[in-house]
Amino acid sequence: MIKYFIQTIRFALILSFLPMLSIAQGFQVNLEGQKQISMGGTGTGSNLNEATVFFNPGGISLLKENYLSIGESTVFLNASFTGANPSTYQTTSNTISPPIQGYLVLGPKDAGIKFGFGIYNPFGGAYNWGNSWKGRYALEKLDLKSYFLQPTISVRLSPELGIGGGFIFALGYVDLTRAIPLADANGTDGQSELSGHAAGYGYNLGIYYQPTHEFSVGLSYRSHINMKTDQGTAIFNVPNSLFTSFPSPNGFTNTLPLPASFNLGFGYKPSKVFSLAFDVNYVQWSIYKTLEFDFVTPTATLTNSISPRNYKDAFDLRLGGEYKISPSFQVRGGILYGATAIPNGYVTPETTDANRVGLSTGFGWAISHHLQLDASYLFESIGPRTQTEVETQLSGTYKTVTFIPGLGLTYHF
Repeated sequence: MIKYFIQTIRFALILSFLPMLSIAQGFQVNLEGQKQISMGGTGTGSNLNEATVFFNPGGISLLKENYLSIGESTVFLNASFTGANPSTYQTTSNTISPPIQGYLVLGPKDAGIKFGFGIYNPFGGAYNWGNSWKGRYALEKLDLKSYFLQPTISVRLSPELGIGGGFIFALGYVDLTRAIPLADANGTDGQSELSGHAAGYGYNLGIYYQPTHEFSVGLSYRSHINMKTDQGTAIFNVPNSLFTSFPSPNGFTNTLPLPASFNLGFGYKPSKVFSLAFDVNYVQWSIYKTLEFDFVTPTATLTNSISPRNYKDAFDLRLGGEYKISPSFQVRGGILYGATAIPNGYVTPETTDANRVGLSTGFGWAISHHLQLDASYLFESIGPRTQTEVETQLSGTYKTVTFIPGLGLTYHF
């Protein structure tokens, strides 16, 4: 029992760093622009609007106007787990609170250089499985947040070609609760709560080329980021006999890599009122082979640990379109496919991930000459996927669906 308890604590600490890891698709939040969301998440090769700060910094210098925008999406998640008995458990939660998109693009109209700034939430999520389900020793509740800040500069080399780059300052936070298989005198399970902040640095580079009015292409690269946690906190509620073996509160430190991604996109406008976009994203998750952490106050039973992950590189495909019903109103739609990078044996209640398919729609409305309203709606189906965890041996089938409405407001001048 003590051995299993120690494995549980180690696994919980490992999971505490997941907000800084997208887990390929599982914790990756592809919600960086309302117009882009409604077009399947495309944007690398189609110079859509101010969200180009994120999708391809090279395209900023080709924008004709300056922009200030703010947007928000609300993620409604329904995840289910069916065990071997069978026993079915379900969690429903608002997974990101809130996923925001904020962008600023500034520069003289005819100048060959523009400046941009972006704030967005590329990773995050939340689950609430409760304290009575079969997998409570793996997870009860999880709250993940991240905030990326990106100042950016873009240079127009010619009327058709732009390059750009941005510095990324990343912040992450997690709060995770799980039961411990050690009961007190009343038969109540023990509990652990893990929380921590992390920070890291990276960059975003892009090149955008539009040789004709009808065709455009873009290539961007987002670097890997080493997220560092220096003062994580672990609180253990255990029987009195184990207090000295598991000091509470305890601290831990960790450094983890976020993978780099290569993004290729194309834009095509067969007419003045209709446009298409296609993106391919390749994420180098194979950099994530092991996860290591160190306790600030280790004991003979609570020692430092190395956990294998052995993730694989992953990709996703995105296709979207826009049709202008009038000069002030546009309708949009898209489809996406994402391949999971999580190997068999590593799907957990925090990462109910599998290959996914998504459908999106939305509209844009020019409220006035300078003010634009954009709305999006995204549906994703993930799984089902049957797994047995290597850490806890929790075995069953996961199935997840998400519903994501969003709104954004842009002032252009």
